Amino acid sequence: MQHKIVFATNNPHKLKEIQSLLGDHFRLQSLNEIGFSGDIPEEKTTLEENALDKARFIFEKYACPCFADDTGLEVEALKGEPGVYSARYAGSLKEYGTEEKRSAANISKLLARLSGNQNRNARFRTVIAYIDGKDEHLFEGIVNGSIIDVRRGAEGFGYDPVFVPEGYKDTFAEMPLDGKNKISHRAMAFSKFVEYMKGLDVVVSGAE
Repeated sequence: MQHKIVFATNNPHKLKEIQSLLGDHFRLQSLNEIGFSGDIPEEKTTLEENALDKARFIFEKYACPCFADDTGLEVEALKGEPGVYSARYAGSLKEYGTEEKRSAANISKLLARLSGNQNRNARFRTVIAYIDGKDEHLFEGIVNGSIIDVRRGAEGFGYDPVFVPEGYKDTFAEMPLDGKNKISHRAMAFSKFVEYMKGLDVVVSGAE
């Protein structure tokens, strides 16, 4: 049985990456597909609160099982910056026009803030919030690594061109999608989410 689940995003990079993780068991629906074209508030100060707020917002509006994620790059030398503000570190999407331009500006700001700092330790952290009408669930994934000074690679998105995961030489942006999906923070969080969803499917199928 294939399940349709609303993913509270219209980011094509995220949709592609997450659909490849979910395989054929689930079929993601974007916000565009369900007819939502507005903005979802992201006003909290933690990844957990933001993810829950986004999922609650869509669930309350459409009454369908949905999930939302929030991801932050947490840099040790910057005391956890940019963290929950990672996507809008250099400004809003409206200021830059496209995700690509905003991501480039975010990276430029990050590298400027780290200029001359020898401590390049960082981690990516993803939190997924899932709501089905009865319960709310959180799933977390973390990958440690470091920030390099020069962008490398054309794959991925966001800070991927300057993040090298621990134990590897390539940046996330230099890895093929299937390679990144084996080790990424998002993959870790979604593997927990998928296992939970598959367990629900077994229960429902067995009840029928």
